[in-house]
Amino acid sequence: MITRIVKMEFNKEKTTDFLVFFDNVSDQISNFKGCEGMTLMKDIKNPNIIFTYSKWENKDSLENYRKSDLFLTVWPKVKQWFSKKPEAWSLQSHYDGFK
Repeated sequence: MITRIVKMEFNKEKTTDFLVFFDNVSDQISNFKGCEGMTLMKDIKNPNIIFTYSKWENKDSLENYRKSDLFLTVWPKVKQWFSKKPEAWSLQSHYDGFK
């Protein structure tokens, strides 16, 4: 299992555009083969900082998504709204206390 965390910071006037766009594509991403689910979270102090937290069956599943037509359509649209370069981490759990 791979956990993918992406931190994105948006231009203040584009955050709502992103959220509307995300609502239209989130089910497609969550239902992509190998995706176990996804959460979108906003920073409490700065709502223009948004994280995606997704779980993938394995590294190949994540890479297949990143090479897919869906990603190649979504990412160029989203990145035009960034105020800073996004950061991303692909992680393996050592301990998971969530039930």
